[in-house]
Amino acid sequence: MKSSLSNSCQFSTKTTTTTMAFSTGLRFTASSIIRYRPSLPITTLNTFRVSKYRPGLSELHFLSTAPRRTIKPRAKRSEETGREDKEEGGGGGEESGNGSLAVKERPEGKIVPMELHKEAHDSYMAYAMSVLLGRALPDVRDGLKPVHRRILFAMHELGLSSRKPHRKCARVVGEVLGKFHPHGDTAVYDALVRMAQDFSMRCPLIRGHGNFGSVDADPPAAMRYTECRLEALTEAMLLSDLEQNTVDFEPNFDNSQKEPSVLPARLPTLLLNGSSGIAVGMATNIPPHNLGELVDALSVLIHNPEATLQELLEYMPGPDFPTGGIIMGTTGILEAYRTGRGRVTVRGKTDIEVVDSKTKRSAIIIKEIPYQTNKSTLVEKIAELVETKILEGISDIRDESDRTGMRIVIELKRGSDPALVLNNLYRFTALQSSFSCNMVGILDEQPRLMGLKELLQAFLDFRCSVIERRAKFKLSQAQDRKHIVEGIIVGLENVGAVIRVIRESPSNAMASAALRKAYNLSEKQADALLDMTLRRLTLNESKKYIDEAKHLTEEISKLRELLSSKKQIFQLIEQEANEIKNRFATPRRSTLEDADSTLDEMDIIPNEEMLLSLSEKGYLKRMKPDTFNLQKRGTIGKSVGKMRVNDAMSDFLVCHTHDHVLYFSDKGIVYSARAYKVPECTRTAAGTPLIQILSLSDGERITSIIPVSEFAEDQYLVMLTANGYIKKVSLNLFSSIRSTGIIAIQLVPGDELKWVKLCTDDDLVAVASLNGMVILSPCDTLRTLGRSTRGSVAMRLKSGDKMACMDIIPAAIRKELDNQTRVKDLSPPWLLFISECGMGKRVSVNSFRLSPLNRVGLKGYKLQEEDRLVSVYVVGLSLAEDGRTDEQVVLVSQSGTINRFKVQDISIQSRYARGVILMRLEHAGKIQSASLISAVEKEVDAEAAI
Repeated sequence: MKSSLSNSCQFSTKTTTTTMAFSTGLRFTASSIIRYRPSLPITTLNTFRVSKYRPGLSELHFLSTAPRRTIKPRAKRSEETGREDKEEGGGGGEESGNGSLAVKERPEGKIVPMELHKEAHDSYMAYAMSVLLGRALPDVRDGLKPVHRRILFAMHELGLSSRKPHRKCARVVGEVLGKFHPHGDTAVYDALVRMAQDFSMRCPLIRGHGNFGSVDADPPAAMRYTECRLEALTEAMLLSDLEQNTVDFEPNFDNSQKEPSVLPARLPTLLLNGSSGIAVGMATNIPPHNLGELVDALSVLIHNPEATLQELLEYMPGPDFPTGGIIMGTTGILEAYRTGRGRVTVRGKTDIEVVDSKTKRSAIIIKEIPYQTNKSTLVEKIAELVETKILEGISDIRDESDRTGMRIVIELKRGSDPALVLNNLYRFTALQSSFSCNMVGILDEQPRLMGLKELLQAFLDFRCSVIERRAKFKLSQAQDRKHIVEGIIVGLENVGAVIRVIRESPSNAMASAALRKAYNLSEKQADALLDMTLRRLTLNESKKYIDEAKHLTEEISKLRELLSSKKQIFQLIEQEANEIKNRFATPRRSTLEDADSTLDEMDIIPNEEMLLSLSEKGYLKRMKPDTFNLQKRGTIGKSVGKMRVNDAMSDFLVCHTHDHVLYFSDKGIVYSARAYKVPECTRTAAGTPLIQILSLSDGERITSIIPVSEFAEDQYLVMLTANGYIKKVSLNLFSSIRSTGIIAIQLVPGDELKWVKLCTDDDLVAVASLNGMVILSPCDTLRTLGRSTRGSVAMRLKSGDKMACMDIIPAAIRKELDNQTRVKDLSPPWLLFISECGMGKRVSVNSFRLSPLNRVGLKGYKLQEEDRLVSVYVVGLSLAEDGRTDEQVVLVSQSGTINRFKVQDISIQSRYARGVILMRLEHAGKIQSASLISAVEKEVDAEAAI
């Protein structure tokens, strides 16, 4: 060897293969080198390096600051290895079966044999778990990553509350770095900035002062320029119970400070603000939600631990992004909430404005963009697509956004269709993007993929433990204080003797011992008496101690009762969550629409009149309006088409292709679909099963169909069940319905929803029973209720009687009834009665007086013994020039036969008359359903329009 290497320790292996295995497989650390201890006495280890590889030789050099002296090498080149080992009596290296080198134990230290693949696996797993638990993934309990938790705790320790002035962000970053987070200042400041951005967090946790970035991805100002403090929500939701032993504290990185392992959150912050992060082998991406809806869903789970996902979605229908937008479809939401993974499509909100009324030029105004979309990049992308002729019909684009809100103006060329241009914007730009949900969080120190209910349940379990620990802490404090107060009360009751004992004692210790012996006090009680000042000996002070003891006794009793009752713990959790909701809840920003495609089909489908028919077994079909011609009263009619075995017609109505059709089932669930979604077919076709259009459950039947062209604010839906429960619900509550349906009414066991009608507050509602009893009542007497309610009793039904039908009398007729006295005449409007046996009549509305609901009602039809009432309609609302009504009625028998005739042909009779024959039912069974059609065309065109 060269003389320059005389102060080094050299090792060589037997062959070139062994040399490479040793060089790549053996890991050296300072501790392993010192543990091996070659013959060279190393006092200070400064550097370590590996020489260049040469064929058959691997030399390792350890440089030291110790005095140099010549050391005899332990091994030479490979050909001399065996001889040198024999001379020195040491065991040479042996090649293991997997190619790595196993070294035998030497007397100077201990070498642990380790296979290369096992060491690599264990080391990588240790690194991966360190990244998962300590850096990239949030904790399910408080929804925070360690860096966020440390920032909030450091600000809390600095006293930067929402009521204090702002402090420099550099001061906070330095506090976090020096005490809790041994990483770069950029990572800490970036995390702090994100918690202050209202376009990143649904509820920001930090109040920023200065430039904290923008939705255009502009960077924030340097930390020396910006200031911050805690938000009031953060203090109430995450930090309020921190000093009451609610969570465990653990040492920081240098064991000089204590930091909380988790914050005592009062709300599931993980769902409130969401989270995103990339770890080793996995990632997380959780969308934010609305605070009020989140508290409501939490309350549902508290009251019903077995609540289904659909029940939770009634109160929290989907994410609520801070940048707003429109969430398209519910399929991805349901999948994400059920499995933890799903994709949510989000669109920006846009409006169409007229730029020039003369030239009819319009512009698309973008007011909101999808979550995590760069606005400036979006504008640049649109401009690029216009230049490359991919987007056509755009003449100008400009960004007019300011501090009042977002406004991107896209001016269109003359003659351009705004709907088509908007569709292309959704297709080719980030104006429509998807948010991939991957709800992974840390639970029990393990990463887990969880759905909505699992996340809420995990938070409830954690919150229960926080409440219990807080109650035990308060109980301990109250008991200690009560113990001291009791001792003080004993001393005040014997104040003269206590003073005498103290004056006669030579020292404090002797006085304390004398008091303990004289009055059977503890050491704490005696010390409290000795620490009292003379002003505490007054009569008022004595009374205060007695009142305090009484108050402490009550508090201890309540805390013990709380700890012994799980129900009270859940009630307290709900109460504290509702307090936060009442203080900090805000309206939803993101709206939900049941549309999963980019192209709008209504742009190419004309809004034409159409017929819908529904059978009892759930077969629906759409027909053209000229399918059935006008016929005479008393004829047999025309068949509606082929029917299944034991099937019958259920409903028959007229609507337009663009209408929203609301389908109400017997279980109180409402579904929605556009009318054109129903396949068009001929009169003789059997129809399409509803199960192919709607997500119906087993055994669920559609009982009412309501077409809606516009969801007006002053319109309501009146619902009537078979057992006579009635309620009024605002139509706006049904403007956004999931594909799986939503609850329309809560039903009692054995009841079912049968009739649903549109109305306003000025209308009258007419309800009738199978025995012909009728009630006319104002709609404004019905209180507007929510969807998940049962309603009130509509009619007092006699034994064996049930509800038969319901109809609405318009407001104009009500005003006439209010101004007139009840006179038995034949003037319009009339109530059209139709019975099962094909009989019917018209009775003037003036024959019935207004009465409140929950009454027996008036006799409206004198039925035969085996006959029952089928329908009651209000007719005669619009009269022709000759004073005759132009309305028509369509009767459908149980066998599917349809008869259509004029209402004018039905005679007007009294309330007690039996009526006339409307349809002969020789082999057609009974009347199954009846539909009223208001003809607006002249009689010559009546065969082409219904």
